[in-house]
Amino acid sequence: MRAYFTTLIRIFYKDLVLELKSKDIINSMLFYALIIIVIFSFVITSGSKVYNELSVGIIWIAIVFSGVLGLNRAVLIETVNDSIVALMLAPVDISAIFFGKVLSITIFILLMEIIIIPVFTVFYNINIFAEGIFPIYFLLFGTYGFALLGSLFSFMTIKTRAKELLLPLLLLPLIIPILLAGIKGISLYMGAETSDDYIKWFKLLVAFDIIFTLVIYMLIDKIFEE
Repeated sequence: MRAYFTTLIRIFYKDLVLELKSKDIINSMLFYALIIIVIFSFVITSGSKVYNELSVGIIWIAIVFSGVLGLNRAVLIETVNDSIVALMLAPVDISAIFFGKVLSITIFILLMEIIIIPVFTVFYNINIFAEGIFPIYFLLFGTYGFALLGSLFSFMTIKTRAKELLLPLLLLPLIIPILLAGIKGISLYMGAETSDDYIKWFKLLVAFDIIFTLVIYMLIDKIFEE
C-alpha cells in the first residue's frame, strides 16, 4: 500500500513540476473559463426567479468546457517521446499511475476555480458562499468526478485521430449527474432551502464519485491493456 501511494504522489509531483514550468494547462483553462463567464454576464438578466440557478450553471459550464481543454493538454504531455508506453511498462500498479493523473488534473481545475469564482462574484453580483462554505464541497467532489471520468476517456482516446472531438462526446453525457447535482445543490443552498433539499444532491454527487472510483479501480488494468 505504501508503494501504491508513493507512485501516486510521484505522478502528481511530476505533473505539478511540469505545470509550474510551463503553466500551459492552467493558463489555457483560465483564459477559456474567463471568456465564458464574461460573455454570459451580458446575456443573463438579474432579478429573474431563476437567476441564481442560471448563474451557478455558468460556473459549471466554464469548469466543464475549460476542463475538457485542460484534459486534452494534460494527457497530450504523456504522448511526448511515448512517455505513456514507459509508464505502462513500469513495474507499478497502473491504477496508481491513473489516480495520480486524476489528482493532478483535479488540483489544476481547483486552482482555476479559485481564480474564476471571485471574477464570477464581481460580474454576476452573487456570492455563492453568502450562506456558508458548503458550496466548496460541491465544487470539490464535482471537480474530482469530472477529472476522474475525463482522465479515463482522455487516455482511452489518446491514440485516436479525432481525440479532441471524441473526448467531449464521450464525457459530457456521463457527467450530467455531476452538473445537475452541482447546479441544483448550490442553488438550493443559496436559496436558504431546507437542509434535506441540497443534501440530497450532495449525496448523489458523493455516491457518483464513489461508484465510478471503485469501478475504474477494478477495471483499469483491462481498460489500459485494450
